[in-house]
Amino acid sequence: MDKELKIYTKKGDKGETSLLGGERVPKFHPRIEAYGTVDELNSYLGLIRDQNIDAHTRNILLEVQDRLFTAESLLAAGNPTLVKNLPALAESDVLLLENEIDHMEAGLQPLTHFILPGGHPVVSHTHVARCICRRAERLTIKAAQDFNVDDLVIKYLNRLSDYLFVLARKFARDFNAAEIPWKARIA
Repeated sequence: MDKELKIYTKKGDKGETSLLGGERVPKFHPRIEAYGTVDELNSYLGLIRDQNIDAHTRNILLEVQDRLFTAESLLAAGNPTLVKNLPALAESDVLLLENEIDHMEAGLQPLTHFILPGGHPVVSHTHVARCICRRAERLTIKAAQDFNVDDLVIKYLNRLSDYLFVLARKFARDFNAAEIPWKARIA
C-alpha cells in the first residue's frame, strides 16, 4: 500500500522548499520558478481540456499534461544522479507535437499576418497557455545557465508553445471565430 501524502508539512513556512533529493532552497530558486511555471501551464491546460473540445485534442492535451509532470520532476532534481530514476522525455514526445502541428496546419489557411489573440473563450485560453509556456521556457533556459537541465525539457517547451499557437488557430476554425490580423499602425 502506498504511503498517504500529507498536504501540509510546515517545512516551507520560512520560505524554503526541497528539491528532489532533499536539498533545501529558497522558494524563488531558479529551478522552483521554472517547474512552478510548468505546473501553472499544466493546470491551465487542464482548464482547456475541460472545455467543449474534440476528443482527439482532449487526449493529446492529457498526454501533454503527463509529459509536463515529467518535465517538472526533471527540473526539481537537484542532484543529477537522481535523473536516472525519474521518468524521461523522449524525442518521440517532441515528434508527437510536430506531427500534431503539421496535421492541424493542413486544415488551416496559411498565416500571412500576426493575429490578435481572442475570438472565442477557448481560443483565448489557449493563447494564455501559449504565453505561460513561453514563460516556462524562458525560466527553464535561465535555470539551465547555472544548473544541469535536460536539453529535451527546453526543446519540448519550445515545441509545445508552437503547438499551442496552432491549436488556438484550429480552435478558431472549430468555433467559427474570426482571426483578426494585426496591422501595425505606422505614424
